[in-house]
Amino acid sequence: MTAPDISDMAPLLAGERGPLRLEIEDFNTEYAAVLDAQEMKRWPKFFTRDAFYRITARENFDEGLPVGLVWLEGEAMFLDRVAAIENTMVFAPRYLRHYITNVNVIGANAAGLISAEANYLVVETLMEDETKIFQAGCYKDLFVRGEDGDLKLKSRDCIYDSLLIPNDMAFPV
Repeated sequence: MTAPDISDMAPLLAGERGPLRLEIEDFNTEYAAVLDAQEMKRWPKFFTRDAFYRITARENFDEGLPVGLVWLEGEAMFLDRVAAIENTMVFAPRYLRHYITNVNVIGANAAGLISAEANYLVVETLMEDETKIFQAGCYKDLFVRGEDGDLKLKSRDCIYDSLLIPNDMAFPV
C-alpha cells in the first residue's frame, strides 16, 4: 500500500479537537461493540473501500518494517477475511472484549485526512477457562468522511506491544 501523504497534517484548534475526539470515541465504541458481538459482516463497513488494515508488532512498526500478522488492502481482502472467519476457520468458542481508550487527535489536512491514535486492550474468555489479556497496543488511524459525513477508516495500524502473542489470532482487534 502506498501510504497517504500526511506530511501536511496540521494540529487542530482546541475548539475543533474536542468534538472530533468525541466523534472518534463514539466510532471506536461502535467498532468495539461490533467486534465483541462477533458481527463480522458489519466490520468492513467501518473502512473505506480502499482501506488498509494491519496488525503488527511494535518492534516491526518502530523499525519501519512492512510486515504484519494480518495485512488487508481494499474491500475484497476485508470481505475475504470475514468469509474465512465465518466459514472456514476452526477455533474454540470464545468471548472477546475490546477496550479502546486515550483517543488523541493528532491533526488533519486539506485533503480531509484526520490522524488519530488510541490505546486498545482485548481480553479473551474461552468457555472453560479464565479470562486472559489477549492483546494490548495502540491504533494509529487515518480517518476520512464518508459520503454520508460519517467517519470511515482509511487506514488502521494495530500495533501490539508484546513479542509473544496467542497463535489463534482469528478475529480483528
